[in-house]
Amino acid sequence: MKKQISTKNAPQAIGPYSQAISANGFLFISGQLGVTPEGEFAGSSVEAQAQQSLTNLQNILAEAGLSFDNVVKTTIFLADMADFAKVNVTYAKFFKEPYPARSTVAVKTLPKDALVEIEVIAVY
Repeated sequence: MKKQISTKNAPQAIGPYSQAISANGFLFISGQLGVTPEGEFAGSSVEAQAQQSLTNLQNILAEAGLSFDNVVKTTIFLADMADFAKVNVTYAKFFKEPYPARSTVAVKTLPKDALVEIEVIAVY
């Protein structure tokens, strides 16, 4: 059985997907850009966009009654792998040990020409 999770404290889905789906003890959160709930980029730097992306994830987690402590896997998509260290600094402000498993990949482009997108999987 799956349940849709949604909050007004993160950007609304702009296509045929959900902000998050809860199923079988897991929460799968769709990739979050560095966009405010109003739909505007939080800034033009990768740090500002990563901060907003993680804030969006934090708000979706909270809607499900969870926190970053429940996250077991993250995936970071970067428009430029040269931004890896900058995103790491911002990422480290949200997570503590034991850190979740993580993959980071560079992609050709992201929606809205974003610089970063982050998705997570959490457990209840």
